Amino acid sequence: MEKEKAITLIDAFKDFKEEKNIDRPVMMGVLKDVFLTQISKTYGSAENFDVIVNVDKGTCEIYQNFEIVEEVETPNSQMTLEQVRADSGEDDYEVGDSYAKLLPLAAFGRRGILNIRQNLQGRIMDIEKANVYKKYSEKVGELFSGEVYQTWSKEVLILDEDGNELHIPKNEQIPGERFKKSDSVRAIIKSVEMKNNTTPYITLSRTSCEFLERLFEQEVPEISDGLITVKKVVRVPGERAKVAVESYDDRIDPIGACIGVKGGRIMGIVRELRNENIDVIQWSQNPQLMIQRALNPAHVSSIDMGQSPEDKVKVFMQPDQVNKGIGRHGVNIKLAGQLVGREIEVWREASKDASDEEEDVLLSEFANEIDQWIIDKLEGIGCDTAKSVLALTPEDIAKRADLEDETVEEVFAILKAEFED
Repeated sequence: MEKEKAITLIDAFKDFKEEKNIDRPVMMGVLKDVFLTQISKTYGSAENFDVIVNVDKGTCEIYQNFEIVEEVETPNSQMTLEQVRADSGEDDYEVGDSYAKLLPLAAFGRRGILNIRQNLQGRIMDIEKANVYKKYSEKVGELFSGEVYQTWSKEVLILDEDGNELHIPKNEQIPGERFKKSDSVRAIIKSVEMKNNTTPYITLSRTSCEFLERLFEQEVPEISDGLITVKKVVRVPGERAKVAVESYDDRIDPIGACIGVKGGRIMGIVRELRNENIDVIQWSQNPQLMIQRALNPAHVSSIDMGQSPEDKVKVFMQPDQVNKGIGRHGVNIKLAGQLVGREIEVWREASKDASDEEEDVLLSEFANEIDQWIIDKLEGIGCDTAKSVLALTPEDIAKRADLEDETVEEVFAILKAEFED
């Protein structure tokens, strides 16, 4: 009897031919498992079946092994000598031998073939999900460049070269930036999650400090070569950032190398971050020196580090330097504190001019007009006199002292009245 033709997977499963990024041994194992599962459903057991897969040729042969007996008791695993000779057309077999019969695909029936196809597609999808998860899990913390595929109010969708989806949620976007389809975008791979056994959810970020660090590594060759190290990065996305760097070669100026000739290197990073102000600071083990550098451009008169690392650091400045030290909306002092790992308070240094002292008034003198709890909050941010409060904007006072805008307006009106003729 003529042998049955081998099952051709390319004909039977056209989708299989198009799958990518699946290792050959893995795919062979999946195919065997899918066929053995269907064999068990159809015949009750797969113990006496062999599945031989050739991925290169796209073929799969299934053999059902029979024991040659005189009288058949289990038709799925036994055949008589006459049946074997009739099936094979050969006379070389004897009772007690084994006979391998090629099983045609049609033996599974139309429903069985459909089940095999569906199971194979499902298993391939699971493998692809696992491959995507593994690929991007190993790249967490690395830069990713791609094109915007679609934008929504809550996130931006990016597609990679294999069609995998990557997401930039609204809270991972720099405030105020807008994207449109086909825009080129760079971001850092922040996390990869499997949600309810669906496609891996890959989150990109443009607001993380690590993203800024990777941009410096890309733009400054001395950093990627290990000659300069980025010690710490702190930032308020879209507002300001501080990058502390250190050089292991005395001949290399770390700040100059990061800024580049005429600012060429750092300007590329600033444009990428939508004109975020970036301060490059030379790292120091001396905390007081780091605080002075971090509060630049303000000039620091003196620093009180406190008795323990948990104490707030008091930084004293001349009145005309206070606004510079605090920065717009308190961003400068906030980042300086994050850079050194301490909470910093700016205190107005008492004037040495006696006439100036007489002109200013302590906040405690306004106890009859301003509630004590408000005075305590103002003193807590280093404003212990009327002029030290008026030297700041109402917005800065409200934000730093955690006061309502109406309360701040009332305080300003009372203090200003003190100096009116």
